[in-house]
Amino acid sequence: MKFISSDEMQMSLIYGRRRIGKSELVKQSIKESGLKSIFYECKQVTEENNVQSMCEVLSDSLGLPKLGYTKVNEIIDYIFNLAKEESIVFVLDEYPYLRENVKGLDSIIQALVDKYREGSKLKLIVLGSYVEIMKSLLETSNPLYGRVDLVIDLKQMDYYESSLFYPNMTNEDKVRIYSVFGGVPYYNRLVDDRKSVRENIIELIASPGARLENEVSMYLNAEISKIVNANEVFEALAKGFSKFSDILSQSHVSSSPTLVDVLDKLMKMEVVEKKAPINDENNKRKAGYYICDNLSLFYYRYIFKYSSQLKIMDSEVFYDKYIDEDFETIYIPHRFEEICTQYLIRQNRLGAIEPVIEKIGKYYYDDPKTRTNGEFDVVSLDEKGYIFYEVKFRKKKTSKEVIETEISQVKATGLNCYKYVFFSRAGFTEKETEEIKFIELGQMY
Repeated sequence: MKFISSDEMQMSLIYGRRRIGKSELVKQSIKESGLKSIFYECKQVTEENNVQSMCEVLSDSLGLPKLGYTKVNEIIDYIFNLAKEESIVFVLDEYPYLRENVKGLDSIIQALVDKYREGSKLKLIVLGSYVEIMKSLLETSNPLYGRVDLVIDLKQMDYYESSLFYPNMTNEDKVRIYSVFGGVPYYNRLVDDRKSVRENIIELIASPGARLENEVSMYLNAEISKIVNANEVFEALAKGFSKFSDILSQSHVSSSPTLVDVLDKLMKMEVVEKKAPINDENNKRKAGYYICDNLSLFYYRYIFKYSSQLKIMDSEVFYDKYIDEDFETIYIPHRFEEICTQYLIRQNRLGAIEPVIEKIGKYYYDDPKTRTNGEFDVVSLDEKGYIFYEVKFRKKKTSKEVIETEISQVKATGLNCYKYVFFSRAGFTEKETEEIKFIELGQMY
């Protein structure tokens, strides 16, 4: 990590949702650097208690005698001083907990960074899971504005990176597992690729007392005060309602302003995203809200909805009755669309797509013949024009008839494409042409 190897005083801010791997990323970077380090995980206790614990960690990490500091500014000043002669990495993990109990902590850090900017070699790394609070540290009104040298907003892994956690599964099962557990390293580490998808789902989330049964509700409860409203919104989104007016009518949230607040909070937590069609990005009425965290989507579609049944039924019977068919025929095909979009973005970043994709997402259309409107889920735009993508997660090969039907339907809406690309789990019965291209599941892995 270039940041750690620098010979100057540096400050970094790393944030991202819980379980995303922030601490592990920093620990591995420190290990590879070989530098002395102090890793302190802030607690939801008083300033004095935190400082006492910090003193113990400092003594243990650097082999120092027992320290008697009682104030945060004193011990951090001492750490900056220690790094005058040699580079030391100082990590404050879960910074918002300390900030909550130390008045003016941002100002204290700012003053020390300014004081030692020229004379210390300290690498100060501030970590936090409360994304909203961590982002606020970068605002112009915050004392730390302009002091941070490196900002990392750590995101979930994509479908391909996640699949490396369960290499022994078939490609079809990799799609299924990603569709449930998404790209959070902690969840993926729990997957046992010697077991079936069904067994993993039952053991990890779809049985009473399962490891991840309460993971989503605990995560939301930690960040949202009125969890009832969030539950209502999630249930509406999990059913497929995406337009603001539909979510409002379906969710029983008391008012539009309340719904705006809830959606805003969920987007800041990066579990919900707002998407507008690529051909009408500024039209608010055409924008939709979608759950972008797979575990949250699965939880609200199956576990939260049928929580009473889950408590009194055999787990396998519960899976067969409430999950199995819907999961395979509706849930997975929809998540496969997202996986195919990730594949295209991944290839685009690698420079493997020519001409380069400039926009990708939904495409809104008005069909003049039927006087209806709708959306195509995956369409891209480049310098030549639009490319339409159709995604099939079926056991049967995609036939010539299916391809011709899809293309004629697209043309009927007035969407003018210069190329049509089809993704298929099972392959194709036909050969590619200049205008029609095929991508099989194996190519994606």
